[in-house]
Amino acid sequence: MLTPDTWQKSSFSGGGQGDACVEVCNRRTHISIRDSKSPTRATLTFPARAFTPFIEALKARHPAG
Repeated sequence: MLTPDTWQKSSFSGGGQGDACVEVCNRRTHISIRDSKSPTRATLTFPARAFTPFIEALKARHPAG
C-alpha cells in the first residue's frame, strides 16, 4: 500500500479549495493517478513510458480553451 507522502497533488488544482484535481505517484517503473477527493478508491497505474502518451491523448481530446 502506498503511504500518503508518496502522492503529489496536481499544481493545476481547480475549484475554490483546490480539491478538484488528481494526485500522482511516481514510482520507479510505474506512475499511478487517483482522484484527490476519493484517495481510497481505485487508481490508474501505467508503465512510466506510457504516462506521457496518456496525458498527451487527454490534452488532444480536451484542448485548453
